[in-house]
Amino acid sequence: MANVIVNRVIEFLKKYPPFSFLSPELLAQVAREVDLVYFEEGEFLFQKGEPAKSYFFVVKEGAIKLTDHFEGKEETVEICDEGDVFGVLALLGKRPYILNARADENSLVMAVPVGVFEKILSENNKVSLYFASGFASGQVVVRSGLSQTQKVRTLFGRDRDTNENGLMLFSGQTSIQFSHPVIYCHTGNTVAEAVEKMSREKVGSIIIVDENKHPKGIITDKDLRNRLIARNLPYSTPVTKIMSRPVVTAKKDMEFSQVYLNMVKHRLHHLVFTEDGSSDSPLIGIISDHDILLSQGNSPAVLIKALQESQDIHELAKLRNQAEGMLKYFLENELAIEFIAGILTEINDTLIRRAIAMARSRHEAVFPELRDLQFCFLALGSEGRGEQLLRTDLDNAIVYEDVADELKEKARNFMHLIARDVMDILFACDFHSCPAEMMANNPQWCQPLGQWKKYFSQWIREPDPQSLMMATIFFDFRAVSGKQALADALTQHVYEEINQGKVFLNFFAKNALLNPPPLGFFRNFMIEKSGKHAEKFDIKLRAMMPLADAARVLILSHQVVGINNTFKRYEKLAELEPNQAALYRDAGKAYEIFMRIRALEGLSTASSGRFIQPDSLGKLQRQLLKNAFFPIDEIQKILKVRFQLDYFGN
Repeated sequence: MANVIVNRVIEFLKKYPPFSFLSPELLAQVAREVDLVYFEEGEFLFQKGEPAKSYFFVVKEGAIKLTDHFEGKEETVEICDEGDVFGVLALLGKRPYILNARADENSLVMAVPVGVFEKILSENNKVSLYFASGFASGQVVVRSGLSQTQKVRTLFGRDRDTNENGLMLFSGQTSIQFSHPVIYCHTGNTVAEAVEKMSREKVGSIIIVDENKHPKGIITDKDLRNRLIARNLPYSTPVTKIMSRPVVTAKKDMEFSQVYLNMVKHRLHHLVFTEDGSSDSPLIGIISDHDILLSQGNSPAVLIKALQESQDIHELAKLRNQAEGMLKYFLENELAIEFIAGILTEINDTLIRRAIAMARSRHEAVFPELRDLQFCFLALGSEGRGEQLLRTDLDNAIVYEDVADELKEKARNFMHLIARDVMDILFACDFHSCPAEMMANNPQWCQPLGQWKKYFSQWIREPDPQSLMMATIFFDFRAVSGKQALADALTQHVYEEINQGKVFLNFFAKNALLNPPPLGFFRNFMIEKSGKHAEKFDIKLRAMMPLADAARVLILSHQVVGINNTFKRYEKLAELEPNQAALYRDAGKAYEIFMRIRALEGLSTASSGRFIQPDSLGKLQRQLLKNAFFPIDEIQKILKVRFQLDYFGN
């Protein structure tokens, strides 16, 4: 009979983390020590302030309410249901309980002795991180563990051990496998000496260093072809005459994802590592784009190069489809969201630039007098923030320079043709049309700089609901292609207007509170009640928008220019407001978690990923989401106090 009970305990526990991380042998060992305890509705398991017991709890059947007292009133902090782990302070530090635990209905609870778990906790990394990162219910003392180094990088993917689409406690590749020792020669050497060394070592590049071994240049096979052979120069030519300079350098402890993104963005074929990361420091290593390609298996650099060179719309569409497969690969292999977002943004930007070049070549001949007309293509919304992982609906605009009256009509027609063709190419690449038509091919959003300034002035000076809605979309504009100075002029105008009418930020902050945090779901998610998405959780409206809106208001209040990305905005806010740094870092990491969940949902359901079926989430996913919700409430409290919203007009 005892074996039957143990087997039933095993079958139950192995479905839920952290027990799902255990080997069958360890799980059986734990199951033999577990006690089953029955509690009637209203009965306390423990009360706040009591010494921690020598076991923690797992709900088998029923529900346990965790409560605390605020200003003399008992309030529910959380409700634990089947599979939830709670009362873990005995495991973490043998401190008194910080919450009350009471049966919300007749309940059957498993009591797991701490003693049997201590060895597991010290030896099993996943189990220890599960508890240390605050995934057990009611761990308010570590609830803001979202910002703790590697624990912060808690990313979604497929757990190969549990077959649950849950948690991989993996931070991506962090070590850089650069070539060492590096093949180099000195600034006083000739090309013949350099080539002889390259041939002997079987390498395609050589670093040129000074007497202190500081890198001063690089010679590649391409340099030899284009700068020596093509010019009929002798091999006695000094290496300094044909080397490429300056050398781009980095520190040896830079994260792999930063190295790769840096090389992709700047089209680097080689990155040199020095002791302190500068070119005035001794050479220690080198990495090539070929090394990156071999280590990654999927190369955005190759895809971007193909996009840059393509002249065919169908080929562009095919290449952009490949990027979707790359996104899936990156998510499955748990690469950091910042890295993934950077790569996808660069791919999308490259596609837009290629589309603009194709459109210009098609129409410039008809408008010779406008060949030098300066304009800037602006990305808005999630793409403006560099956060569009999936091909969701497009938000963009064009701003072009003001022209003389006699050219206004021609300039308008020319820019509308450019906008039309660019959008047609993006639609052919399976991007979706904005339902509100906030796109460059809408004449309203393809305007000269003077008109754009009027738009922003109106939205800031007359902050009615419509103006505030426009501001949330258009204030995240980012220059993708064209004259950056036009976007800069618009940014300067925005801050000048805000400084003149500071009350705008109060209205903007109040607007940011329209979507409260989804903290009231307890046993269920706060789901949509009606419509085509009834019974689903809207992760964009309920989780992402509150954080994005708050970050936008706060960064505007600090007049920070050039940071649009939500999680980077929170990084900057943490730097600007050290007393709130931990909360801001948590908010940024929470936003990354929401982005990952939405992207995974979108890829698995061939949708925007916005609406999630709660039943499709594993226990671990649900707990991670719950933890990620908490910064929303705290951030919104900051907005209320800072902008005096309790006293501000409705």
